[in-house]
Formats: sequence, structure tokens, C-alpha cells
Amino acid sequence: MIDDLPAGLRARHLTEEDHLRVLAVLDTWWGGLKGEAGAKERALLLPRLYFQHFTTTSFLVERDGGQMVAFLVGFLSQTDPETAYVHFVGVDPALHGQGIGRALYRSFFALARSHGRRYVHCITSPGNTGSQAFHARLGFTTSAVKPDYDGPGLDRVAFTIDLSED
Repeated sequence: MIDDLPAGLRARHLTEEDHLRVLAVLDTWWGGLKGEAGAKERALLLPRLYFQHFTTTSFLVERDGGQMVAFLVGFLSQTDPETAYVHFVGVDPALHGQGIGRALYRSFFALARSHGRRYVHCITSPGNTGSQAFHARLGFTTSAVKPDYDGPGLDRVAFTIDLSED
């Protein structure tokens, strides 16, 4: 499914049974960012419906023994036939810099292209400078901070990549 992963890792599509496994790693992988409020915000961003209705456009990476090391939740826009959206991505911090995130995005890009999509969008919080740098390295353009994008006090930075420019 994803060919350019490090040895000993394999990818598959998400299933509903992965929901609690993903929620269980969020606080650790995000280093407790923003404390209890941040933990609740992250959990609310990943309700079970993503693991029920977007399984064929989302991925999970595991070690050969079954330990989860990364995931990407994405979907094809129902409104804009040229657009796909990466909703949430996580990689075990112990494996940062090994190309796993890049491999997940490349696979999502290929999937989006196969469905005739030209653009991929995603967002992050302004304080997540690691995410911003990662998306810039992948070739995404970055917006200015969008105040209250996801509600009062929930500012975001938006990213867009044009897949036709690859």
C-alpha cells in the first residue's frame, strides 16, 4: 500500500477498531500540548465517524508486531470535486525524521490524484511550528494565521498544495 516506509513497518487503511488506539496516543505524541484543554481538543477532532466513513482515504502504519506508529485521516471533499483534505496526522515522535509522514502524505496525494483531485488542504494551530515546517518542506503554501478559524480562540494556519505542479 505504501512502498517507501522504513523496514519493519507496514501500512493499511484505518478501521473503526483503530479509533481508541489512535485516541490513546494523542497526548503522548503531542507531548501534552496545552494540557487538559489540548487533550480534549485533540480527542474532539477525531470522533469515531472518521474511522467509520473515511477508512478508504485514511491510513495507519504499524510495526510488524502490530504497534501503531503513525496515522493519517483524510477525505475527498464532497463539496469541491477538485479538493481532498488531510484532517489529522500523527507520527510517533521517536520516529520523526524517518520519512513516515512524507510517505503517508505521498500516498494520500496519489489517492487524491486517482480520484481526479487537484488540491489538498489541511490546517494546524499557529503554535505547531513543527507541523508548519513539515508542510512547507512538502511544498504546501501557508496562509497567515486565521483568527477564530475553528471557533473563538481556535486560530489556525491553513495549507494548500496543488498536485498538478508535481
